[in-house]
Amino acid sequence: MSQLASAPKVALGSIAFAVFWMMAVFPSVPFLPIGRTAGSLLSAVLMIVFHVISPDDAYASVDLPILGLLFATMVVGSYLKNAGMFKHLGRLLAWRSQGGRDLLCRVCIVTALASALFTNDTCCVVLTEFVLELVAERNLPAKPFLLALASSANIGSATTPIGNPQNLVIAFNSKIPFPKFLLGILPAMLVGMAVNMVMLLCMYWRELGGSADLDGGGKQMVEAVEEGRSPSVASLKSPQLNGNGALSLEMSENITTKHPWFMQCTEERRKLFLKSFAYVVTVGMVIAYMVGLNMSWTAITTALALVVVDFRDAEPCLDTVSYSLLVFFSGMFITVSGFNKTGLPGAIWDFMAPYSKVNSVGGISVLSIIILLLSNLASNVPTGS
Repeated sequence: MSQLASAPKVALGSIAFAVFWMMAVFPSVPFLPIGRTAGSLLSAVLMIVFHVISPDDAYASVDLPILGLLFATMVVGSYLKNAGMFKHLGRLLAWRSQGGRDLLCRVCIVTALASALFTNDTCCVVLTEFVLELVAERNLPAKPFLLALASSANIGSATTPIGNPQNLVIAFNSKIPFPKFLLGILPAMLVGMAVNMVMLLCMYWRELGGSADLDGGGKQMVEAVEEGRSPSVASLKSPQLNGNGALSLEMSENITTKHPWFMQCTEERRKLFLKSFAYVVTVGMVIAYMVGLNMSWTAITTALALVVVDFRDAEPCLDTVSYSLLVFFSGMFITVSGFNKTGLPGAIWDFMAPYSKVNSVGGISVLSIIILLLSNLASNVPTGS
């Protein structure tokens, strides 16, 4: 049985946690519009100021392996994007599509599979552009496809520890190996993906009954995707476009710090080598996960290998890392650790434990409902923590 701390400590710790919860759910409240990241830091500082947790314990509660894995995964994702990985995913969506219903199913499948390996945030940001262009060229409504993209990204990202930030917390704290995590969630992900497709098709069957043939603009867009150009700018001109009027998805060439020996290679061979290397080391990273190597250091090693072999200043790539997310996690770790020290979470769990035992169908159902409600009310990351 968990014991509660002193009444003042419980009250102050609950106030600090309430600040975190409020800022996580409502990051732009009128009286404190500072956002989630600053709100996470504020609640962490309140835990220390209120003496709920000591400064040393606060530093110790920050999970560096999770932060390292998050950082490295974002770096690897940036290099894969520069290597054209998401261009090929866009090509899968556009290639010989047989109308709106077929396209919706492709969006669900491609997004779910991609988000399991490249995180759901990255997939949503990159694939949204392709999806919007595809539906615009076919005169299809955007809403069903955006819902498919959002829902499939969340369903697919649950499959692996690297698909979603809260998955990292769960996998690290539970010590579940990557293969066991994957195989345990995969059946549920496949069922969820199928149910999601069926529901979306039933909801928007009539709206998706457009012609499968592309007009001239649509064909131009598919050609743009197949040539490696961004479809949203295939027929536009802007200062960001290159001389051919296409937004380059290839690795940037405007960095002056280049290795002389490496630059002796022809341009095409150099690009091909960098692309191939990015794909090979990423596959190696996944294999290393599967055989049980440390996920954090495996990802960091992969990221550094990409940085070193690129032979250029890595600052543009490192600038793509979401450092605000890392800061948010740091504050969250301290806040959750302080809240646990009040004894209140343990007391709540002791009360719910008899009704949510995982050795019975009823217990699993109750636990699932609790997690579902908390994930939607208090955000999935703190709930997973």
